[in-house]
Amino acid sequence: MNAEFQPVSWSPDSNIYEVNLRQYTREGTFRAFAKHLPRLREMGIEILWFMPITPISKKERLGTLGSYYACSDYMNTNPEFGSVEDFAWLVDQAHGLGFKILIDWVANHTGWDHVWTKEHPGYYRKNLDGQFYDPHGWADVIDLNYDVPELRTDMIRAMQFWVETCRIDGFRCDMAMLVPLEFWREARTALDQIKPLFWLAECEEIMYHEVFDASYTWKWLHVMESLWKKSTDLQGLAQVLYYYKHQFPSNALRAYFTSNHDENSHSGTEYERMGDAAIPFAVFCCLYDGLPLIYSGQELPNRKRLLFFDKDEIEWTETCLLTDFYQTLLRLRKTNPALKSGDPQRDALILSNTAPDRIFSFIRRFERDEVLVILNLSEDIRSVIITGQTLHGAYKDAFNGAAPDFITGQPLQMKAWDYRVYTK
Repeated sequence: MNAEFQPVSWSPDSNIYEVNLRQYTREGTFRAFAKHLPRLREMGIEILWFMPITPISKKERLGTLGSYYACSDYMNTNPEFGSVEDFAWLVDQAHGLGFKILIDWVANHTGWDHVWTKEHPGYYRKNLDGQFYDPHGWADVIDLNYDVPELRTDMIRAMQFWVETCRIDGFRCDMAMLVPLEFWREARTALDQIKPLFWLAECEEIMYHEVFDASYTWKWLHVMESLWKKSTDLQGLAQVLYYYKHQFPSNALRAYFTSNHDENSHSGTEYERMGDAAIPFAVFCCLYDGLPLIYSGQELPNRKRLLFFDKDEIEWTETCLLTDFYQTLLRLRKTNPALKSGDPQRDALILSNTAPDRIFSFIRRFERDEVLVILNLSEDIRSVIITGQTLHGAYKDAFNGAAPDFITGQPLQMKAWDYRVYTK
């Protein structure tokens, strides 16, 4: 990051949970979602990111309910979700339990009947025929024009509304790289004066870390999928991580994930895209040097694609089978000093082992604390020994707390797609 901006103090050891409000409950409202807050807090979730809560345009709407990302008014809520007052109430409830709240901000485009199309038509880009348009093939939205200073002022004013009225804690900025970096600099400079905020960019452009605290890891998502499809190998994984380490600023926070709303609805669940590798990769995303990003329902686990433009409720069961799995990982991340992100002293070190074509292993260290992660990314049963790095003594199993079965220099037996996490 640029020296003028620093991540808020609560972000480097935190995690993010994406809330698909429409599909989360039968009612699909702010107040109905509030019932899930205690469960999510118990699971270890700290930051709740709400997909856009603004009204959805009716003109050129896709499906029956339309896309969250086709906004018709930046300073109001989708009435299907509830009122601004309802959202402010939800934020207060969440804050009371220790959550931080991000809202999704769609600054590049609006829906076709946004209030600005009539009040400020000059805020939009127009084609050669003088008509609103979008150059990306997104039929339900139209592009804004950041060459217009008044647009920038009004956009910042709209963002300010949510910080002041609902006391949110930051923004997840949709397709951030399509909006000029200089605008984001202006926005952060203005809004951080109200309160320190967390800024997450949906992009992977290195320069955007001049303003943003965190960015996406699309390259990593795609290489995970490629490994399952056998179009790359573990060396391919290592190459992406090498690129991240040597190209991005050392204090840049990266959001690691196996699913999100786009991937789930348009490409498939993590189990469609990664198969049996989904669980060991979830371990990676929670414990590598970055911020874990978990999508609505992954704790079930949800194995269906959720419709994007229509109602398609998550099929909750009385027991979420992966709650304890995520709880263990998130609590470890929160309590072990070695897992704090954005600090070169705690950087992940990839370890050599005796099964380099199947086993991916790394360690996080800080002073006396260590977290050792060993992932079998294959369908084979493997015996593995960690090599090429000095490890001392015995390590405690983070999942069962039992006497360790990993001792330095001793072979470790791993089942297909197995994962082990050890602390010391």
